[in-house]
Amino acid sequence: MGDVLAGFHAVWEFESDSVLIRYERGIRTPKLFQALGERRIPLAAVEGVALGPGRRGTVVLCLRPRPGADPLMEAADGQLKEGSDPYRLVLPAERETLAEYYADELKGLLTESGPADRHLVAAPEAPLQFKAYDGKASFDGRSVQFRWSWTGASSTKWKAGDQSFAVAELSGVEWRSPEVFEGHLRLIRRTAGPVAPAQPDQDPAAVVFGLGYGPVHESLPFAAAVLAAVRTRGPVPTPPAPARRDPADIAERIRHLGELHQAGLVTDEEFTTKKAELLAEL
Repeated sequence: MGDVLAGFHAVWEFESDSVLIRYERGIRTPKLFQALGERRIPLAAVEGVALGPGRRGTVVLCLRPRPGADPLMEAADGQLKEGSDPYRLVLPAERETLAEYYADELKGLLTESGPADRHLVAAPEAPLQFKAYDGKASFDGRSVQFRWSWTGASSTKWKAGDQSFAVAELSGVEWRSPEVFEGHLRLIRRTAGPVAPAQPDQDPAAVVFGLGYGPVHESLPFAAAVLAAVRTRGPVPTPPAPARRDPADIAERIRHLGELHQAGLVTDEEFTTKKAELLAEL
């Protein structure tokens, strides 16, 4: 087709086998769109097209991706608000006839339906990171690291220490939007047993969100990138040698560990062991 259709916050470029979506930047553009930048959606990843009325004199052209075709939508699991749906293009009502033309053209090109056996839409690229309420999460494409915050992490997570999970150790990702109560990102490990997982604030394989922490435009692309890597995982990579830590950071962590010890939240043995581990990182 090779045509371009511009709407509010995005421009769709129609090609013979895909739709290239370029999201605009600006204070009115949803932050998730700005974080995504642009996305190429293969038509093989789409099973439906819809056109309907929007709000305040607009119409909405919407693609319906196949289940499992897009890691972002798989991670979102239906939790995105309508205005943050990256598959919706909102246009002025006067462009309805033009939008109807493109909707019909796209419908004629679709040949696939039902769940996809693999991801067909590219995931956000690593490295990615975001700040949660109880720690900092980072992903380099090979492993996920959780580094706990002394102001927010529970004593359980402090006792467990900072965490690193190789992609090949994981079987999935659980993302719960920060816009609802108890939002979090949990890594699902292959070795996890049938026992119900602990609450996210007590689970060293999870970080919890909160007001201003883990916003959708940061934590959802992160979850999608990890999920995509899990689906295409290879052998467990050899972890790089840990970098030497800042002595001031180690001293602060030992101080906080001492406070937990004095409060009776950490035993003498746990205090001695963890202190030795921290000193060994110098």
